[in-house]
Amino acid sequence: MAGVFRVLQNPAIKRSIILSSSKNIRSISTSKKNRETASVADTVEKSESTEHVADAKKNWVSYGFNFKSEQDDKDALHSSFFFSITICIVFGGLLLTYYPDVFLRDWAQREAYLELRRREEQGLPLIDRNLIDPSKFELPSDEELGDTEIII
Repeated sequence: MAGVFRVLQNPAIKRSIILSSSKNIRSISTSKKNRETASVADTVEKSESTEHVADAKKNWVSYGFNFKSEQDDKDALHSSFFFSITICIVFGGLLLTYYPDVFLRDWAQREAYLELRRREEQGLPLIDRNLIDPSKFELPSDEELGDTEIII
């Protein structure tokens, strides 16, 4: 949220928001409409050739899959969206959700429970004070530490 706020403080972005929002303002005229103009209502007979062309085109804009057949274009659109959304996203999400733990994120917790159970059965303390053998390392003496603050 802080990142969004920081981005919105940019003067260029503020200016573009103000300019883009001012373009969307539409004035509404409340004055009475003047319908006293004269017009000629001539009917134009449609020929069969213009009706055939109008029926064939139907203002079709291709989705980019097939530029010649409207039905093939729609079929390709629906099948590609079905496969990309349903198969990839839905089944891919299910696969990622229910796939076994390949990165061993839960392994450490399972191993800790097994180690606790083993120590309880053997009567050992749950956390050993000497996890690492003290003879294997050398700690500094109090004189060497001096006034160094030790945080535990």
